[in-house]
Amino acid sequence: FPLLEDETMTDQPVEIRGGLVLPARREDITLHTEDGLTLVGELALPESGAPVATLVTLHPLPTHGGFMDSHIIRKSAARLPALANIAVLRFNLRGVTSPRGTSEGSFGDGVTERADVVAAMAFVAERGLPNPWLVGWSFGTELTLKYGLDHPISGAILLSPPLRRTTPEELARWAGSGVPLTALIPEYDDFLKPAEAAVKFAIVPEVDLVPVDGARHLWVGETSTRRVLNEIVARVNPAAAPLPTEWVGALPEQPAE
Repeated sequence: FPLLEDETMTDQPVEIRGGLVLPARREDITLHTEDGLTLVGELALPESGAPVATLVTLHPLPTHGGFMDSHIIRKSAARLPALANIAVLRFNLRGVTSPRGTSEGSFGDGVTERADVVAAMAFVAERGLPNPWLVGWSFGTELTLKYGLDHPISGAILLSPPLRRTTPEELARWAGSGVPLTALIPEYDDFLKPAEAAVKFAIVPEVDLVPVDGARHLWVGETSTRRVLNEIVARVNPAAAPLPTEWVGALPEQPAE
């Protein structure tokens, strides 16, 4: 393939870590909620060909700094279209600001955000994006558990679920649903550690509960980032796992530090 204007070629392997952005087709998008709000986001697609699956990402708590650039979500979009042929949709929930812009509305404590999930899934359907998986992180796991089964999803992956806003009845809906559910539980999580998670998730016998040794709620560090992305890919596109740790080839212009 010819190089694009904003691409550079590297002959030597480059370690994939931190904020490195790999090639993809990236598009600024807007979502429109049923209660009249416009939300801002980005769709990242493989550079060529159709994706095999789609991640619909739901970010951590807005009142504690969560947004579409929260690092695991940003790195999913930076790496997975190129490494795993996966599309990544990320967006700011209502009232949230990032460099991409500000989504209209205000924080709804997981209640009015139901409409944000509806808008994201409507976008997925409109674009014909295949095999959508909801990937929620912290507060985003609450939205995934509360509203995910209202939509035709291929599965759901929970990163650091606090289970603070999800009722036992909402969690129990996943039992027997036929929708794969995976929960990654950091050993040193601030809100729900592996032993307690095993008790709370017992009402969903099918859940794939993954305790992650040494990890914390925010998945800080490249070791944690790689573990999370590999766990996601192992479920969404197993043929692409494990992910490589080096890249050779064209690189897009990198974001300023």
